[in-house]
Order: sequence, then C-alpha cells, then structure tokens
Amino acid sequence: MQKILIVEDEKAISGVLHSILSDELTDYEFVIAEDGLEGYKQVEKEDFALVISDIKMPKLSGTELLKQSLALKPETTFIMISGHADIDSAVSCLKEGAYDFISKPIDINRLITSVKNALVKETLKKENKNLQTENKTLKRKVSKKYQMIGTSPALQKIQDMIEKVAASDARVLITGPNGAGKELVAHAIHNQSERARGPMVEVNCAAIPSELIESELFGHVKGSFTGAIKDKQGKFEQANGGTIFLDEIGDMSLIAQAKVLRALQESKVSPVGSDKEIKVDVRVIAATNKNMQKEIEEGKFREDLYHRLSVIEIYVPPLDERKEDIKLLVEHFSGMIADEHGTAAKKFDDKAIDALKALSWTGNIRELRNVVERLIILGGNTVSEGDVASFVRK
Repeated sequence: MQKILIVEDEKAISGVLHSILSDELTDYEFVIAEDGLEGYKQVEKEDFALVISDIKMPKLSGTELLKQSLALKPETTFIMISGHADIDSAVSCLKEGAYDFISKPIDINRLITSVKNALVKETLKKENKNLQTENKTLKRKVSKKYQMIGTSPALQKIQDMIEKVAASDARVLITGPNGAGKELVAHAIHNQSERARGPMVEVNCAAIPSELIESELFGHVKGSFTGAIKDKQGKFEQANGGTIFLDEIGDMSLIAQAKVLRALQESKVSPVGSDKEIKVDVRVIAATNKNMQKEIEEGKFREDLYHRLSVIEIYVPPLDERKEDIKLLVEHFSGMIADEHGTAAKKFDDKAIDALKALSWTGNIRELRNVVERLIILGGNTVSEGDVASFVRK
C-alpha cells in the first residue's frame, strides 16, 4: 500500500487532515510526523506517494524539509500548508518544486481536490517512468536481436561497407541466401544512419499476395476495391523520414515493380484508387536471395529497377563460408535463449563447437540458432559432442 506523509506540529490539525483524507483515500496508508526533522527522517526511511507539510515548524521548517527532501529524492511530491502571513514562503516553495500550497484556514474541498490531483500526477509520473524503462529494455533487446556476431574476414568486409554506406542516403541491395543475415545488415545500415531516429518499416514482398502488394506499399482509398472499407496509409508513407526495407524484392510482381520504380524516380506515391500524389522522403534498402541477373534475363525483374535499387550492393555469404564465426554465434545465441527462457546460459565444450563447424549449414545462421536452442533444451549441463551427434540430424 502506498503511503502519504503528513508533517504538522499542531496535533489538532494533523488529526483533522488524517481523518478527512483517510476517508477519501482508502487505498493509502498515512504516516504522521510532528515536526520537520521527524518528517525528513521519514522521507529518508521510505518513499511516499505524497508529502503534506506545514511551513512553520520547530527543528526544521517546511521550506527546509522540502529542499532537503527533493535533494535526496527529487521525485517526491509536496503540498505545502501555509498561514496568510507565509504566502511569500509558499510561493518560494512552489519555485523550489512543491506541487501546490494550501493556505490556512484550510478549505477542505480545496485540499481534497489538490491532493487527488497530485496523486494522479504522481501515478502518471511513475507510469511514464516505467514506460521509459520498458522502452529502454525493449531497445536493448531489439539492438541485441539485430547484433552482427563474428570476426571473420567476410563479416568484417560487410561491417566496413555498412559504416561507409550508412552515412549516405544511397539505395542498397543486399543479396545472399536465406537465413544468412540480410535483415541484420539492413537494420545496421538504418541504425548507423542519420535516419536512425525515424521509422524503419519492413515489407516482406514474398508474403503479400500480388494483388495486394500495391495497396501495402502505397496505400488505398475507401472503395477502391472490394474490401477497402476505409482509407489506408501505405508502407512508403509510414516510412517517411526513415527507411523502408523491401525484403524478398525478387518476388515482387512486374506491375508493382513499375510503381516502385516511379516512386523512386519521383519520390512520390499514389494510393490505389486515388489521383493524389504524396511526397515521401524515404531511404530504400532491398534484399533478395535470387540471382537478379538471371531474373532480368528471364523477364521476371525490371533491369531499370534493379539499377535503381543497387547503387550499393552488399553480398552476405552463407554460414558455410564463415564457419570461424560459429563459436561466437553459439555463445551469443546461448545467452539470448537463456534470457528468453529465464535460465542460465549453457556452455558448449570445444568438441561440440568443432562438431558444429563440421556440419553443412544450408539454413545458415537461422538454422544454427534453432539447433543451439534444441541443444540447450535437450543437451547436458555442458553441451557435448555427443549431444550434437544425438540431437542434430544432417
């Protein structure tokens, strides 16, 4: 139960305050201090949702109590009680950080209103603080999720390119097999760019039916097609000021490709069913696991769009070409999985790591992550070569 501290040297007044407020605020516990010094000791000892303090008191004035308490615990909310002769002191208290002051003789309705408002403010302040903490935690988790792990020459080359590319607004095409980490490269470019404070909007072009891809990318207006029951903002518009990541761009229909090309040429988009043009400021990063030259030759992908997208091309190699990173990846995934499961991270002995390196990873890093989770669940306290032989089928 949260507590409210009443600091008042006149017992009659503190008694009345306690009686009235305890009837109004049944969810709070009340503590009484008979002078400023005792009040400060209470503040030192525990946190209060609210402190109601007289200004003129022996041993330590209410003004000094306020100053010292806020120096010790800046988040503490104070309501000061003052006589008419102490108005200047009360105003000074507001400047020092008090929420409000109530003049004597006390208007009970005014007091109750002020106390309730102060407690609402305190609740909102705590909720905001908790939200900020949650946001920081989430950002750390997201940052860890998209962390690039390894020291291989192949990965170092990619990281060097990211550092150079991120500073510009150049479009980037990321190529490589499924599960190799193309999404991580895209996030790294965005996070290291000047657009990092803006949104990063991801679109999996392979997961969206061809008849809906235009609506997803550019939006639509109500009634433009069956099922369009209201206006919808497209991904390009959502990414305004930031980055749009077009994953599996090689699976996009030729009709949608033509519209994307126009959007890149003019920095404008038109929602489906509308003649209106919306200007957008978006950096485009695309990714594909396809051989784009072959797709162009077969007429499945527009060559002019390819050249628009591939100002910079970054190739992400398969895990089989950077096996020296497997040990660090296993340690990284072990820590992540332990956090997710709320358990201690398991160690993998050297022979287990060697056994994993000896395997072929057609599913690349994504497959390795799944295998690590399986070994953590099914393997011994320290994952061994025998665990790898028993639980990894190749």
